[in-house]
Amino acid sequence: MVARSKKGAVRASVAIPSPPGYRAIPIKFSEKQQASHYLYVKEHRVREGTQSARPEKRTLFVLNVPPYCTEECLSRLLSPCGPIKSVELREKPDLAESPRDPESKSFQPRRVPGFQAAYVVFQRPSGVSAALNLKGPLLVSTESHPVKSGIHKWISDYKDAVPDPEALREEVDTFMEAYDRKIAEEETKAKEEDGVPDEEGWVTVTRRGRRPALPRTEAASLRVLEREKRKRARKELLNFYAWQHRETKMEHLAQLRKKFEEDKQRIELMRAQRKFRPY
Repeated sequence: MVARSKKGAVRASVAIPSPPGYRAIPIKFSEKQQASHYLYVKEHRVREGTQSARPEKRTLFVLNVPPYCTEECLSRLLSPCGPIKSVELREKPDLAESPRDPESKSFQPRRVPGFQAAYVVFQRPSGVSAALNLKGPLLVSTESHPVKSGIHKWISDYKDAVPDPEALREEVDTFMEAYDRKIAEEETKAKEEDGVPDEEGWVTVTRRGRRPALPRTEAASLRVLEREKRKRARKELLNFYAWQHRETKMEHLAQLRKKFEEDKQRIELMRAQRKFRPY
């Protein structure tokens, strides 16, 4: 007989699934949460011949960033790995770092809800190596750094969406002053380049002319529309088909008959009004 083996509880280590080339870092929203969410990280690299504004060997590329994890929160989670220079969240990965407009307190683009990608730039290359070997789970919301969620987050977002009138007026005035300066500089540059040949003898043609264009009024717009309508009417094909010839002749005959009857009535009226006038 073959001896029957005893059934024992075998604890197998379950590997965390991750895309090829990435390391998985488990995170939890709070201590009460039992399931873990995973961030997939790797060193940011680009192909040969491709330029990137992000420094090599110091940039960490992060995937599967949850919506409740902000740039500040991600920087706090990875700060034990080393000093961080910048954190940038993106809706989708990109190669080049697009230029950012100065942040506005009143006009902020609405963040698209969903999972995002992040680029974390460390001050030293050792920060990337430490982040790749980071163990978890990491807590997003703690007592010292609570993260709002649910109705508390909605109330906070609503309050932040209502701008302060004084701050809004000041920001708009600052923007318009900068815009006016930019337009004035462009006009000055256009005046300087108007009619001046360059090194090769070419003259830059600008929009400025001897007679600057005047703003079009409503009456001028109606005149232009009427002129265009007359042009289109002249271009239309008249009497192109045989039935159009017949209709045109019939209309012409009808007009002649109508005019003949009107002339007869006018002659009869003149005869009736004629009187004898010897002197």
